[in-house]
Order: sequence, then C-alpha cells, then structure tokens
Amino acid sequence: MSDRKWNVAVVGALGMVGTQMIKTLEMRDFPVAELRPLDLADLEGTEVDFTGRKVRTLAATAENFAGVEIAIFSAGAAASLELAPLAVEKGAVVVDNSSAWRMNPECPLVVPEVNPHDLQWHKGIIANPNCSTIQMVVALKPLHDRARIKRVVVSTYQAASGAGRLAFEELGQQTRDLLEGNPANPQAFSHQIAFNVIPQIDVFQEGDYTKEESKMVKETQKIMGDDSIKVTATCVRVPVFFGHSEAVNIETEQKLSADEARDLLRSAPGVRVIDDPAELRYPMPVDAAYTDDVFVGRIREDFTVENGLNLWIVADNIRKGAALNTVQIAEQMVVDDLVKVP
Repeated sequence: MSDRKWNVAVVGALGMVGTQMIKTLEMRDFPVAELRPLDLADLEGTEVDFTGRKVRTLAATAENFAGVEIAIFSAGAAASLELAPLAVEKGAVVVDNSSAWRMNPECPLVVPEVNPHDLQWHKGIIANPNCSTIQMVVALKPLHDRARIKRVVVSTYQAASGAGRLAFEELGQQTRDLLEGNPANPQAFSHQIAFNVIPQIDVFQEGDYTKEESKMVKETQKIMGDDSIKVTATCVRVPVFFGHSEAVNIETEQKLSADEARDLLRSAPGVRVIDDPAELRYPMPVDAAYTDDVFVGRIREDFTVENGLNLWIVADNIRKGAALNTVQIAEQMVVDDLVKVP
C-alpha cells in the first residue's frame, strides 16, 4: 500500500460484525485517516475503541457520508439498499456485507483470494458474499483451477453467531436454562437451538430450498465465474457459538488425487490444511474461532464417482466469513488504485 490514508465509515458499527470490522481495520493496520462509525440514530454518541482512542458514533444518514472515501457496510439488506447509493453519491466506494447487492449484475461479488480481478469493473458498490460461500470458494478455487469442478454437494453446520448477536446470546441463555432444568424459550430461532440442530437457515423458497441454500448456489457460480458449476446445498444451524463447518463433495472433470489436493491447498492463499487422521487432527470450529484462515481437512477421494473428492472446511464466520473478507476487499482496492467512484 502507499502512504496515503483514507476516511473510512463503518455502517452498523455497533453490531457484532461491525464491531469486528473496526477491530480488523485496527489489527491489519489499514491506512485510516478518519474512522467514522455510523449506526441507528438512537445510538448516536455511543463510543467505540479504535487505535487507543474513543470515537463517537454518528447516525447513518446521507449527511454523515460527506468526506468518506470508503464505506464498509454491515447494516442489513434494507438499510444497505437505502444508504449505499447515498454513500456513493457523496463520493464513497461501498463494500457491503449484506445480501442486497450480491446478485446485482452491476456489482462485483468478491473474495480476494478467488476473484480480485472483478473489482476492476465496480461502479461504486462491491458486494461481500455470504459467510458460508466465502469459506467454501476459498478452498475450491485452487482445485477448480487445476481440475475444473463440475458439481458441488455441500452440507453446512453453521454457528449461532451467523444469525446475529441476539441468536448468539440465545444459544448461551438456552444452554444455561436447560442445564438448570428450565424450558428453552426460542425467540431468535424458530426452534430450540441449544442441544439441537435446525435444518433451516432463512426462509423457504421454490423447491423447498432455503434462501441460504440458494445463496450458496448462485454466489458460488458468480464468484467462480462459471455458471456451469452445479451446486446443491443443505444448510443447518448447530449449537456452536463461532465457526461454520462444511462437508463438501466435489466432482471434477480431471482426476485429482487426495495428495494432489492437499498440496494445492497447502500453497493456496488464506488456507490452512489440518489433515492427519492417524493423529486425530482435523479442523474444528473450536480451533477456527477467532482466527482468519480457512481450515481444510478430511481430504479423501470419493470412490463412488470417477473424479470425486470429499473435504471438510471450517472458518470463523464473523471474521473470514464477514469482517475480514470485507476489509480485504478494501485493501485490494487500495493496492489496485480502485478507491474512486466511476
């Protein structure tokens, strides 16, 4: 990066992901001239910590984007649809973590380890993918480049924090209640989450697939730049605080052995291979939590098809699945001199 510094707004700054975005900017020493935390009007004045000082939160209004050059959003789709264009009008480039812009053909959908070149055609708004999609494509990209993936079957085991702070807190409260002999009281989730799994994330849509499952299909194709990749997903919420896990089966055009896949993944950016069954070593969310890498293990051939592999992929959904990937997009834009509204 150059020595230039940037005025950066974080929209939804007081939420679980927004808080982590601010921490990530600090941890990665992003060149911030001014940090401007923005959130709901009734939270204006709340202070956040950044580089050893207190910064006052402002209301997320058009006026408060004045002078902002990079706006990082974690405020939900409805707020993003309203506010992101206003930020662009004020001269900011927006990196949005919601679902609002992901499938918009005018907006790049980017994972920096996979398709940084797509940033070149941005028109002011860049979309950050769904957390479950991000970690999967980071692991699949080097395999696709070598052997071309034809089909993906993925089952996810997604942490409660992926549904937000209230869901995260509900898992803890229900666990305490049930251990004390009291009933669970589901509010953030449709069913009890403690000591249970819920085979539904987001609303059901056509064909009885959930919106989360549809996201993984469409986003994977867009990020990989290949609509011919067939993807089918089953997304499940599990009683884990941080860290999404995924059982992924791929079918490739060319033969790829498990050893070849391990070698490719060991040298892939953002990937850490933990794969030693003899020593009972494999990725787990308890190890991935509070880290930035995408962990891959249980790499083995699927002998039911000619060219098949099974993978187990784990990552912290709040970090790589949201805050980190968003900041990495901003970093890449700085490096490529793309922080400008066309």
